[in-house]
Amino acid sequence: MAYFDAASAAPLHPVARQALLASLDEGWADPARLYREGRRARLLLDAAREAAAEAVGCRADELVFTPSGTRAVHSGVAGALAGRRRAGAHLIVSAVEHSSVLHAAEAHEAGGGTLTQVAVDRTGAVDPGAYAAALRGDTALACLQSANHEVGTEQPVADVAEVCRAAGVPLLVDAAQSLGWGEVAGGWSLLTASAHKWGGPSGVGLLVVRKGVRFAPQGPGDERESGRAPGFENLPAIVAAAASLRAVRAEAAGEAARLRELTERIRTRVPSLVPDVEVVGDPVRRLPGTVTFSCLYVDGETLLHELDRAGFSVSSGSSCTSSTLMPSHVLKAMGVLSEGNVRVSLPPGTPAEDVERFLEVLPGTVAAVREKLGAPVAGEAPREAGADLVVDALGRRCPIPVIELAKVIGDVPVGGTVRVLSDDEAARLDIPAWCEMRGQEYVGEERADRGTAYVVRRAG
Repeated sequence: MAYFDAASAAPLHPVARQALLASLDEGWADPARLYREGRRARLLLDAAREAAAEAVGCRADELVFTPSGTRAVHSGVAGALAGRRRAGAHLIVSAVEHSSVLHAAEAHEAGGGTLTQVAVDRTGAVDPGAYAAALRGDTALACLQSANHEVGTEQPVADVAEVCRAAGVPLLVDAAQSLGWGEVAGGWSLLTASAHKWGGPSGVGLLVVRKGVRFAPQGPGDERESGRAPGFENLPAIVAAAASLRAVRAEAAGEAARLRELTERIRTRVPSLVPDVEVVGDPVRRLPGTVTFSCLYVDGETLLHELDRAGFSVSSGSSCTSSTLMPSHVLKAMGVLSEGNVRVSLPPGTPAEDVERFLEVLPGTVAAVREKLGAPVAGEAPREAGADLVVDALGRRCPIPVIELAKVIGDVPVGGTVRVLSDDEAARLDIPAWCEMRGQEYVGEERADRGTAYVVRRAG
């Protein structure tokens, strides 16, 4: 098996395993106690904090360990907003933030706060000018990920941080995807991360609050972790997380160059090997090991199962999965194709041979899925039809509405229209994306008795 889903969780680094096992014997006592075992545990905790702070580029007393990256985000957002309640209750996030940030934003809005989502371009990147335009006199906090978890696009954090600094607004950076590769540049105010993203154990997050940032921890607290992460510390996991972060950062420069070359192979060769594919995300400003592409006329869930059977563990932001009938909010915000989406995120140490084998297997796998779904075949002669057609795809899920559209577009003359009736939310994203890929004109939506009519005019 080839594991290609490091963006979800990286395999446990050997150093993490060693540190975890060693600290199980030494770090079981309460580090808040003054007796010998407690002092020994405290030394381990302090050393882990120093190591993590060095990797982040902050002071040790600015960093606390949390039970998860999600908890770090929720605590960071809530604490920063509460600390600046006198400034206002306006929060800014990008449209492609991790769901943990968006959930925190939803909770803030439900509690009476105001929210602005900053749009992104087709690569998934924000414009610092858009953050500047979103800032208001009552803005309490802005949030921006360092790199996107679905498409790998790196964000202009330093530029946005400067915009926020000039306005006196703190910036919280979700660095979960990038911290293993290097420090986050720029004058950010708060930072969060999650150990299982860089090869540490799950159940350990980082929350950094710079000195001088107004911060009021929310919820019940205690004396541990400066009152920002109550509860007994999972010391063995914390030690393993800090040790693995130091280890992966020592290897990062060489491994980043190697993985970047492997993902560039995928980016350049997949479109030539598989027809009707859109590679998404920024081609240059991206994480070293992540590449994402979407395949027309493909059921994402079936494709992932078939790749798994062939020995490849990959992920997807596709709406065509059993976990959701909604398109990925990231792909939707980017305005790119969501059906048949495949995210390949290579963990450090991935052999080049595994990538070559993936490129050999992928074309046949996609072709087999398309054949099962009855996707159109290039070169098929069009049928006789009138100038306008209606395709009834009601009750049928992604990618069937697009497949049915593709089958009949050649049946109408140039200038003729096809109305696709669909009640699948993914059609709102995938039909316009199909038109852009195939050079057809997307006219827009019309109300229908059931679902929505998506109107496409044949351009050629």
